[in-house]
Amino acid sequence: MNPVSLLIRKRDGECLAASEITDLVTAYTRGAVPDYQMAAFLMAAFIQGLNDTEAAALTRAMLHSGEVLDLSDLPGLKVDKHSTGGVGDKISLLLAPLVAACGVPVPMISGRGLGHSGGTLDKLEAIPGFNVNLSIPEYRAQLERIGVVMIGQTAEIAPADKKLYALRDVTGTVESIPLIAASIMSKKLAEGIDALVLDVKSGRGAFMKEEADARKLAETLVGIGREFDKPTVALLTDMNNPLGRSIGNWPETAEAICVLRGETPAGGPVDDVIDVTLALAAEMLHLGGVADSPDGGYVQARHALDSGHAFEKLIELVEAQGGDLAVLDAPSTRKGAQPVAEIRAPENAAGYVTAIDALALGWAAVHLGAGRAKKEDPVDPSAGFVLTTLVGDPVEPGDVLATVYAADPSRLDAEAVQAAFTYDSAPPAATSRLLDRYDGAQWTGF
Repeated sequence: MNPVSLLIRKRDGECLAASEITDLVTAYTRGAVPDYQMAAFLMAAFIQGLNDTEAAALTRAMLHSGEVLDLSDLPGLKVDKHSTGGVGDKISLLLAPLVAACGVPVPMISGRGLGHSGGTLDKLEAIPGFNVNLSIPEYRAQLERIGVVMIGQTAEIAPADKKLYALRDVTGTVESIPLIAASIMSKKLAEGIDALVLDVKSGRGAFMKEEADARKLAETLVGIGREFDKPTVALLTDMNNPLGRSIGNWPETAEAICVLRGETPAGGPVDDVIDVTLALAAEMLHLGGVADSPDGGYVQARHALDSGHAFEKLIELVEAQGGDLAVLDAPSTRKGAQPVAEIRAPENAAGYVTAIDALALGWAAVHLGAGRAKKEDPVDPSAGFVLTTLVGDPVEPGDVLATVYAADPSRLDAEAVQAAFTYDSAPPAATSRLLDRYDGAQWTGF
């Protein structure tokens, strides 16, 4: 296998054989192909695209680059959720303990920040002491014991995806439907699940900016899941504005903790976070066999949230993986949890906030230290923003738009944050985060 020949052919728009893709991924995984050659291949695939056969071959090659777990000896139908990524998307932190509290085992293997979007692993590690690096035996044992486990990819699970994920993040090759689909599904199919629920985001702060592209991605993902005999459902959700109020690893984790505690997070209510969490939980409980319909799952999930059972399961999860329980009781006591600056509305602000550019705020958070410009970069867990003004809120010059958190405030680009807000004299029409639902046969709506 000559990697130069393959990347030149893909650069020129040729279709590669499944065996060639398998050979390339295998060689890259074992270190025989360097990052710079694989980066060139990814860019060629990004520009020229991959057909369905190539995308399926890439998924299978990544899936079988490591161990495919078998959890069939553990009780219950194991169900996971995956989000395609967005700004302020802390849903997994609420969803995993919530669904587990309702009796459906949740084996969740997550990733780190990608481009302008945050990563679940970085948010979990913002809890002091939380260990995302469990071994496979530890992963199995914890899932059996408490019904939920949240880790990163191990050396055994889809190692090709782990390497490619980090490479795509820093080479401008993220927003590709076949590359995204192969990455997501290779990892999820390897973790031992029985079913999967997908949160496919569309809009300014999503990787799929256009709704048509997001729908295509949802259909591709669900199709792959069903091809592997894993019942899969996708929800299409809006990501034009940041989700909730917090952006950044500890700010988002603190927001999730507050919601599970039944408290109002810093900045104010986050109804959109709760809406998306409960909608995804409803689907997971249905696929997990504890509810006879998504509507029934919704009722169960709502009760688990309101009763505090979901928060109790979060305590179990954090304790099991070595996290500091003190920050669950008082999130504001964590180091770096105090704001270092405020962003105020400029002189031209008047009327109402009509839009908040999620993409701009995502990159502003990365610049502040919440994400990575290079795959080796460290992350500041405290860095980020909490929005005190949301879309639809009235605003006047000088009003506080957001509070800023950072270990190094000099990295703040205040003008970029200010510019992310759009104003008008009339309030915007109310909208829902929940746009549509795809079950493999049709789009059914809500």
